[in-house]
Amino acid sequence: MEVFQIVGFGLIATILVVILRSVRSDFAIYISILAGVIIFSMIIQHLSYIIDTIRDLSRRANLEITYFSTILKIIGTAYIVEFGAQLSRDAGENSIAMKIELAGKIIIMTLAIPILLSLMDLIVKIMP
Repeated sequence: MEVFQIVGFGLIATILVVILRSVRSDFAIYISILAGVIIFSMIIQHLSYIIDTIRDLSRRANLEITYFSTILKIIGTAYIVEFGAQLSRDAGENSIAMKIELAGKIIIMTLAIPILLSLMDLIVKIMP
């Protein structure tokens, strides 16, 4: 199963990072970042499948594509921000990771504003 490959690769990379951190900390950071990128590339096809399935479901339910694409952008932004923040933490830069997360939260709020506005319009139309 693919999950065993991913976990096995992650464990091997972790062991290498722990060993190299005491000898060559710069190589340990490079291996950590490279391992993260490789693991991410191993799951890209699964993300594509999820997006295609959700897109198909939204078409069947006659949902407006604007809302669907906005929600996908929000989810994608959250994953990318988390990935970047974790890479920064692996490199020992917790303060940069926190700033990446703050920026991600602001971007997510910006992306969500059109949905919030249309919900407000809907509530106003329903109220007498």
